[in-house]
Amino acid sequence: MVGAAGWSVVPGAYKRRLGVGDDPWVPDAPQGQVRLETVRSAARGREVELFTAVPAGLGDGTGLPVVVVLHGASAVAADFEGYGLGRFLTAAVEAGASPFVLAGADGGVLGWEPDPDSADDPQRMVLEEMPTWLAERGFDAASRALWGWSMGGYGSLRLVEAAPDWGLAVAAFSPAITLGGAVFDDVARLADVPIGLWCGTDDAFYDDVVALGAALPSPPAIASYSPGEHSRFYWNEQTLAAFSFLAGRLT
Repeated sequence: MVGAAGWSVVPGAYKRRLGVGDDPWVPDAPQGQVRLETVRSAARGREVELFTAVPAGLGDGTGLPVVVVLHGASAVAADFEGYGLGRFLTAAVEAGASPFVLAGADGGVLGWEPDPDSADDPQRMVLEEMPTWLAERGFDAASRALWGWSMGGYGSLRLVEAAPDWGLAVAAFSPAITLGGAVFDDVARLADVPIGLWCGTDDAFYDDVVALGAALPSPPAIASYSPGEHSRFYWNEQTLAAFSFLAGRLT
């Protein structure tokens, strides 16, 4: 039996097997400095929200490397604190991961690629503007990795296909890819980028993600497939493993 004090650290999958718990699991860890700022993106032609999180106990994160977060189609940067990303970050560091910062901005709903019908280009925002925003806040803007889920997983893969030297690694959760789509067309450009793939076996994209793992020029650094759907319940249960993987590449 789990005591009351320890219940909050029991993963959601276990709670669901017991028939209790409606919320995705979030670790019982403090968050450090978390900020949500409004910045002007010339690439998107609008103001966007910029989220940053530093592990607890590390002040403003000066000099730390960065994991850039690309959200899914149903999310925006303002959701990240509510998802518990700051707490996941601290928990990863407490578990032994080298410290890093999380940073993510609003990316629209078109796969983080340029909108062919307008001047809105969230991919260029990440490639060109994000490093400046990171440097302005004192982070190590040259040491970067990418993490995204669903549309953001797709976007992170497309971003490094567009600029293979931009990120040191990619963690893609349930990327919204299709066999024969753009990610597969340019898969050769992922040859030198460590890729971690996570997908639930009950996810509609599961077969395509497995196919991507087989199509990569080099085997993925991680290919993790376990029971789960296309939901935050599944993604939260994989986040600490992804953060450990990315932290190792950033150092």
